Amino acid sequence: MTFRTAAIASSALVGGALLALGAPLAASAHVTVTPTDTAAGSYSVLTFSVGHGCEGSPTTSLTVDIPDEIESVTPTVNPNWTIEKVADGERTSQVVYTAVTPLADGYRDTIALQMPLPEDAAGTTLEFPVLQTCETGETDWSEPMVEGEAEPEHPAPSITVTEAVAGGHHGGSADAEESDEHEADAAADADSSDTVARVLGIGGLAVGVVGLVVALAARRLRKDA
Repeated sequence: MTFRTAAIASSALVGGALLALGAPLAASAHVTVTPTDTAAGSYSVLTFSVGHGCEGSPTTSLTVDIPDEIESVTPTVNPNWTIEKVADGERTSQVVYTAVTPLADGYRDTIALQMPLPEDAAGTTLEFPVLQTCETGETDWSEPMVEGEAEPEHPAPSITVTEAVAGGHHGGSADAEESDEHEADAAADADSSDTVARVLGIGGLAVGVVGLVVALAARRLRKDA
């Protein structure tokens, strides 16, 4: 009976430790993108989020590939990064954000690109591969998502373009206000995810501590017996 109690306690300790470590990692597993609008023919601000390095190494740059369907792109200024637009003929094919100070692993930042979505792209998926370069190594987030298959190890950030909205408009102050609202919502969602991860992590550690206490108590009872 004592051995069984100790085994259960040990399992709880291991499970709690795994939960504590796994939850924060799951919350920041990929480079992700959040669109402000996905309607065909609309202007959208795509916010790319990164919260981890390359196996612990700080991030030095993010190179975003722009799909051929996108005719123009306007990068949003971020004081933590310098920006370079790489041209392919008359269109921008890549946007490179280089960190002024390398972004340490475990710290989150975002970059944002504004662009018009094609009017005839409804129902299609647009992928934005991101090459994450670090002080040591790099991670190429460029693997396509295939319907019916498991998510690849390094999926490319992507959006699915929806049907055009009747009476929709292009640009203007209303778009800017909507973009700001969506960016704020995206930041709030990310903060919420981080909070959940922390709560789960603390809960996991608590379970582990309880398991350890039970194991020690069981061991002491066995000795006293």
